[in-house]
Amino acid sequence: MAKKLESLKDIKSATVAAEAETKSPRKSVKDKQGRSYATGKRKDAVARVWVMPGKGNITVNDKSIDEYFARPVLKMVINQPFVVANRENEFDVICTVKGGGLSGQAGAIRHGISKALNEYEPELRTTLKQAGLLTRDARVVERKKYGKAKARRSYQFSKR
Repeated sequence: MAKKLESLKDIKSATVAAEAETKSPRKSVKDKQGRSYATGKRKDAVARVWVMPGKGNITVNDKSIDEYFARPVLKMVINQPFVVANRENEFDVICTVKGGGLSGQAGAIRHGISKALNEYEPELRTTLKQAGLLTRDARVVERKKYGKAKARRSYQFSKR
């Protein structure tokens, strides 16, 4: 019995070593214009994001980031992937975003930029992953139930 387990361990280690040798590093995915594309999502917002080499200009729905997002916190959220990857002012971003509010849209753009950067430079995957930027935040608004005023709030109880 012990010999069988030993041989199974040897076989497993040999296959793991063979897989490591055959795996090639990921290649960057770019279109004809040299851009990488990704879709980012947060709450009800969906962002389509294109990342390309440039001077750090971010365009959201044909407006500059300063016009579209007035709050500095939202601009900071959008720039997080570049700060974490140490790539500030190296890429231009063009994105279209629909649905949700401004906070959800900023989160969707951040998610899309992170995924597009990962497509453009696969070496950045570990840093972006450790910062939690590649994970889609799955929290959404809970639906309203029948017999309730909101999702969980009951109607006010009347004794008489």
